[in-house]
Amino acid sequence: MPSFALILPAAGASRRFRDRHYKKPFVPLGDRAVWLHAAEKFLARNDIAQSFIVVANDDVEWFREKFAANLMILGIQVVRGGATRCESVAKALAHVRDDVEYVCVHDAARPVVSELWLDELFAAAEKTGAAIPACPVTQTLKRVGNDHRIEATVPRDGLWQAQTPQVFRRELLQQAYANRPNDQATDDAALVEQLGHPITVVRGSALNIKITTREDLKIAGAMIKLLPKPKLDRDRHPFAEDDLWR
Repeated sequence: MPSFALILPAAGASRRFRDRHYKKPFVPLGDRAVWLHAAEKFLARNDIAQSFIVVANDDVEWFREKFAANLMILGIQVVRGGATRCESVAKALAHVRDDVEYVCVHDAARPVVSELWLDELFAAAEKTGAAIPACPVTQTLKRVGNDHRIEATVPRDGLWQAQTPQVFRRELLQQAYANRPNDQATDDAALVEQLGHPITVVRGSALNIKITTREDLKIAGAMIKLLPKPKLDRDRHPFAEDDLWR
């Protein structure tokens, strides 16, 4: 069985979330924090060999104390983050063992995850070395200037919206990070693209929402209830419900 490391970036400032008490990965969603929802489906898998959550340096001690029981039970390692998402992932990547074959990076603020999606995505990464979920853009796109006036309508043909988790062969992702020109990339696939390595796109799901605002938190709470459930014959037909990505 191939082995995977999980990296959960959670070191962002959460400025748009505007909560006086919590950053968005740490805010309660139902009975537990958002990041725990994001992590649980991964950590229930037998192929996850290591798991990391990357937390801003100023939050590390508070985070360790508040979630001490969860960290111990789940076996998640805490990594001190950097100034950007890219730098934070690089710091966690440095702790991945050499015997781990694949690395999965998932936003800690994406709490709506189905094990069915992970089966398909992990299988695609094993086959091609790099796989991400994405959804085709279906709405009309406008380029707007600083004066809040429309400058152009952007053709949406061939445009897809990238999501996480994004999964790569460990050596490939390490090479991409070693060769990165700067720390401004907003997802890991962008760095792998620069190596010229093809990346497989698995059809994503509108349920796979990233929490950015307080309104998103309410939407995520409703979407968790809509997650597809594994069928009894899942072992025979692991991708039987792949239409539920849509």
